[in-house]
Amino acid sequence: MAERGCPRAARGGCAGAGGRAVPGPEAEGSRASRAVPGSLERRRCLYLRTGRACCQMVEVLLAALILVCSSVSCGSAGGYTGLPALGGIYYYQYGGAYSGFSGADGERAQQLDQRFYLLKLPIARAAMAVGGCLLVFPCVLILVGVLRVPWHFPAWLLIECTLYLVMAASTVPALYYFLHSLLSVYNSSVCKEREQLYQSKGYQGFWCSLHGAEIAAGLLGCLAAMAYLLSAGLAVRDYRTAHEQKRKPLQL
Repeated sequence: MAERGCPRAARGGCAGAGGRAVPGPEAEGSRASRAVPGSLERRRCLYLRTGRACCQMVEVLLAALILVCSSVSCGSAGGYTGLPALGGIYYYQYGGAYSGFSGADGERAQQLDQRFYLLKLPIARAAMAVGGCLLVFPCVLILVGVLRVPWHFPAWLLIECTLYLVMAASTVPALYYFLHSLLSVYNSSVCKEREQLYQSKGYQGFWCSLHGAEIAAGLLGCLAAMAYLLSAGLAVRDYRTAHEQKRKPLQL
């Protein structure tokens, strides 16, 4: 009798024996359709709270700092600024024009500045290009993780691990080339003559040695290499977890 007196079964369900309404299949389907988008969004946002995502965000920060330090190493074209050319960068940086230079000394200082800048320019540009690539790479991986590509294609994690190992191994020779090239520039005759010329007039800050931004770029590169190794290990761990969950979907 209770089953015959259920006129609203087609619209959502009927009452059970205890008087509770039992939802019909259409109501359950509508609830599922409303819940799926929200659950997917939550899952995508949850990736940013994983260990791999946190490590990738640290890599983004390190790459940005490397890019900044490399741009500081490049500096500006500079050049000697005499009294007739007030407003140059050295005039504002040191609080006055180079009144100690005159005639041939001023022209020689300007030539040495320009030659020294041209010697450092290729190294700084290469470091900035590497820093830009290191900045883009983790950003792409964060986007891939947010889109849940590793879950649908777990083999991607092995590819990611391989890329991280290659980058960590490439960081060591890249740092050696960066520091060795800078030391070669600082040991050149142009830098030595420039240093002696400025010291003869009492100006400081033109030493032929690595400055703070260049040393910081080297240290940041070492930290980035360690972060890449850690990310490679996390990628292998997540691959194992995803592979096990794919084989046992009922235990999720």
